[in-house]
Amino acid sequence: MTHDCVRGIQQRRSIRRYSDELIPDDDIDEILKTGFSAPSAGNRQPWRVVKVTHQELKDRLATAAGGQTFLSRAPIVFVVCAVPQESADRYGERGLTLYALQDTAALTQNLLLAIHLLGYASCWIGAFNEKMVEEVLNIPLGVRPVAIIPVGKLESKLPSKPIRRNMHEVVINESF
Repeated sequence: MTHDCVRGIQQRRSIRRYSDELIPDDDIDEILKTGFSAPSAGNRQPWRVVKVTHQELKDRLATAAGGQTFLSRAPIVFVVCAVPQESADRYGERGLTLYALQDTAALTQNLLLAIHLLGYASCWIGAFNEKMVEEVLNIPLGVRPVAIIPVGKLESKLPSKPIRRNMHEVVINESF
């Protein structure tokens, strides 16, 4: 990995202001392809991504996300979903309750990084009413929405870097 790539990853920010500029299909495909290169337990790939561009659906997703209206202003919104049973078929309860969520989190992070490195802005939204999102998108039983990612061109300048905890506070050597 080059230092430029590492610096690019370190510069990613959660952005909540988007221009109305559309995203070319080729870039959307590249973002999704990068997302789907995420690791998954046993290569089960227990995920689905719903692409949302219809304004009424984006508005309803914003409502389901507690009124986070910035997401409805993004040209495209991805809703990342887990299919826990696909992991459970191989790994039982641990696949159902953990691996499917880990796998979709890895996919979500890959999407966020690809979005940023291709010059777009996004935000990982986890605060939403699952049942409302399921209803808005007609998500079938057994599929669980776990993240909402609005994507667009940055409307203004990149926000400053948020304060992070000191590594010495969170890195434990050998054992607690």
